[in-house]
Amino acid sequence: MQRFATLLLLVSLLLTANAWSVTPTIRVGVLKFGTVNWELQIIKAYKLDQAEGFNLEIVPYAGKLATTTALHGGAVDVIVNDWVWVSRQRSEGRAYSFIPYSRMNGALMVAPNSGIKTLADLQGKTLGIAGGPIDKNWLLIRAFAQKKYNINLAKSVNPIYAAPPLLASKLENGELDAVITFWHYAAELETKGFKRLIGVTDVLTQLGMDRDVPMIGYVFSSDMADTKSLLVQAFSRASRKAKQILRTQPEAWEIVKPMMRAKSEKIYQALKVGFSQSIPSHWGVEERSQAAMLFQILADLGGKKLVGKVSVLDHGTFIADVHY
Repeated sequence: MQRFATLLLLVSLLLTANAWSVTPTIRVGVLKFGTVNWELQIIKAYKLDQAEGFNLEIVPYAGKLATTTALHGGAVDVIVNDWVWVSRQRSEGRAYSFIPYSRMNGALMVAPNSGIKTLADLQGKTLGIAGGPIDKNWLLIRAFAQKKYNINLAKSVNPIYAAPPLLASKLENGELDAVITFWHYAAELETKGFKRLIGVTDVLTQLGMDRDVPMIGYVFSSDMADTKSLLVQAFSRASRKAKQILRTQPEAWEIVKPMMRAKSEKIYQALKVGFSQSIPSHWGVEERSQAAMLFQILADLGGKKLVGKVSVLDHGTFIADVHY
């Protein structure tokens, strides 16, 4: 009897080990201190990956280039980028595909006493721009300025391209008249009294786009996108569940607060609000159609440096089986 019990125990252990060994792992390459870590840490803490039948592995990198290199080389299965980049990669033979992560968009920030009330007032001013000359926030604000005021901002401002922290410092010191920066830097500037002249989400509305079209998302390797649809769908569900937890359960923020590195409680609260407001609520045919329209605007302004050899959004950019 004892031998039989021992045999049963061994069989049970073998079956358990075998079940664990076949649990698929999804490796996500992220910036070490990027905001996407907030969501991924909630997935791990609440075991949402296990509930969906996979194991999430978070692979940190020091810079955005390192994450893209890791995806190209097969070191990770997923990174975070935008669908414009995905379309360009597809045109170059890399069949990556996209699902939404966030509606996080940048903003144009000015000092409260700057005297700048509209985009027309930027003419002749020194404008800091995060992300470089083909940054999508910059291109979209240029498109709106052209439509609303018939102004070519590229020719009427003095652009300074630099990293967001440096631009914020120069704006605070009065060395810049305005900055176009990413959402979390804009939120921090607002807590210090700086004003949001216009947000890119509002620009999208003015250009005829749906406010809910998310540009930032999870980019899956060709293998994941083409052959593991159910696994991609499972990851998408875990991602949405994590967002819902952060939106509805204040205690969950205690898990991610240390990695947010907020310099004050006011900034911490602003980042929480910004994250919650950026959660996509819909993703389907209409959003994808509007993304294609938006791609055309960006292609017209950014040219080949932004979109590569193509002038229309590649039809395989979005993973068809993920919609909500």
